[in-house]
Amino acid sequence: MVSDTDYSGYVSKGTRVLTGGDGVSYRFDPSSLPLELLLSGGPGPYGRFETLDRPADLASWLQESRLALTVPVTAADFRIRPAEFAEIQALRDTLWLVVGEIVHGRPPSAEDLTLINESAATTIQPKVDLVTGGLGWVTPITGAQVLGVVAREVIDFLVWDGGRRVRECAASDCRLVFLDTSRSRNRRWCSMERCGNRHKVRTYRARQDE
Repeated sequence: MVSDTDYSGYVSKGTRVLTGGDGVSYRFDPSSLPLELLLSGGPGPYGRFETLDRPADLASWLQESRLALTVPVTAADFRIRPAEFAEIQALRDTLWLVVGEIVHGRPPSAEDLTLINESAATTIQPKVDLVTGGLGWVTPITGAQVLGVVAREVIDFLVWDGGRRVRECAASDCRLVFLDTSRSRNRRWCSMERCGNRHKVRTYRARQDE
């Protein structure tokens, strides 16, 4: 699923700014923390996208992720040990394999599913904020808890409908993957700003040529 798209920042929590090979930037919301995590790098050819070189990088990345949509967090809210950081990277590498299988209608391997199951052992602990009365997180948030949040969401979309909501962009030259959370379950494009709009332009030009 390697493409010529590079990660270059974020525009809102969970929505990342990507830049295509043509230099045009656009917003991409994968609608899933695990799929958002794939944008940070990965094994083999995905290594050129790597943005997480140390635990502090991950803490900064998480404060702008979908995790912060539920409750705002700062990098200082995380305490991620090097061993935990390595486990999160290993889970991310496995997710590349799992996603590659399910978008092509194949079941993930038992080995990969076992790692996901084992990673889901713990999760972030919620609390009632004493000032606002709203939802908060017990801090510091550990790397093991982050690992569990990601793994449990993967389990949710695998078990809920066999991963069928995980889609690859319909553009032939785009390999971005997202979770289709639309009510009609008909999301086709990574972003209407890019692939969706290019499809509309091609369709319009084809009609003009008829």
